[in-house]
Amino acid sequence: MKTTIFSLVAVLLLLSSCEMTQDTNDKLTTQQEQLMKEANAQTGMPAIKNFQERKMMKMILELRDQENLVCYAYIVPEMTGKPVLLGKCIGYGLPYATQYTNPEKTYSSYSGGYEILPQADPNGLFMPASADGTWLLMIDPNTNEPRPVYIEPKVLVSPFKLQ
Repeated sequence: MKTTIFSLVAVLLLLSSCEMTQDTNDKLTTQQEQLMKEANAQTGMPAIKNFQERKMMKMILELRDQENLVCYAYIVPEMTGKPVLLGKCIGYGLPYATQYTNPEKTYSSYSGGYEILPQADPNGLFMPASADGTWLLMIDPNTNEPRPVYIEPKVLVSPFKLQ
């Protein structure tokens, strides 16, 4: 009986001493949250009534979603600043770091919490979070078929020819 009581007291003392200490980031996060609550209390949300930017974004997304959308790709050399036509392409191109699947997956950890780990794309590769290149589906002038082209310099894509 004494052993059981002693064990129970020891466990209670141990648990009471295992208090989580806040590090600097936790304190800054708490202070930032308090500041944002005050900012929201003083200013509130903007009185947006027309949602024009949202409508514009919807329109851009829908126009980009057209099948066989023919555009014109250009590079703009830094020395001249004048666009140089590369040719016709399908769509506006994709940044190299665009991923087909979610780049992260949440897993249950052994400690009972969750971990966020990287997840490979369907090709089995882990794409970078950012990259300077762009993939374009250029229309091959000889065959008139779309072919993927990877471009490192900044690219300008327009649905009409530029002057």
